Amino acid sequence: MEEEAKQDGKTSGNWTVTQTYAMAAVCLVVGVLVGYLVRGSANPSAQAASATAQTQQPASAPPSGMGQQPMPTMDDMKRMADKQAQPLLATLKTDPKNAALLNKTALTYKAAHQFKEAIPYFQKALDVDPKNVAIRDDMASCMYYTGDVDGALDQLNQSLTYDPKFPGTLLNIGIIKWQGKKDVKGAVASWQTLLKLNPNFPQKEAVEHMITEAQKAQNTASSPDQPKG
Repeated sequence: MEEEAKQDGKTSGNWTVTQTYAMAAVCLVVGVLVGYLVRGSANPSAQAASATAQTQQPASAPPSGMGQQPMPTMDDMKRMADKQAQPLLATLKTDPKNAALLNKTALTYKAAHQFKEAIPYFQKALDVDPKNVAIRDDMASCMYYTGDVDGALDQLNQSLTYDPKFPGTLLNIGIIKWQGKKDVKGAVASWQTLLKLNPNFPQKEAVEHMITEAQKAQNTASSPDQPKG
């Protein structure tokens, strides 16, 4: 998963639309639509630039005499996350209601795909800062990855009560409704709301493309089989 950005634990109302959606344009266009839900609290612009550069560069060959390094297992990633989280957890012992530290700890586990471990720290951060839409959206994505589709949607809907225009929330609601609930109508409605409330959306074409693909998939699934000649 993309490199986690440094968090400040504050609400994300000062983000620009470009920052919020740029990463989604890279990660969520057809082909990898649900590989990653858009991060609520990262710096998507920088991540998008990095991801684009990586896709444009051919893979380099390993040095002579060296074989390809094996991919880390989930256990390896868990140990890595635990090690990275140690100093954060140590600080939290003396400052347990520090929303920024709680959020950073959660993101450490999320970055290592340890979604179940991340959720409690996101929740503790929200207990301190319940109106933080970015943190809530990150927690919702972790809940979705663990199979709690309804719980993820509930969190995203709560986010809308604090910021009904937040693009990342509306985008993720659409993705989860489409892929998790098979609710194309609901997904399209969420994406259309995103575009209506954000008329100058820089990645409008990408959202429109997702709307078209969702509707196309629905029409294909509902079309009767053609008679054989």
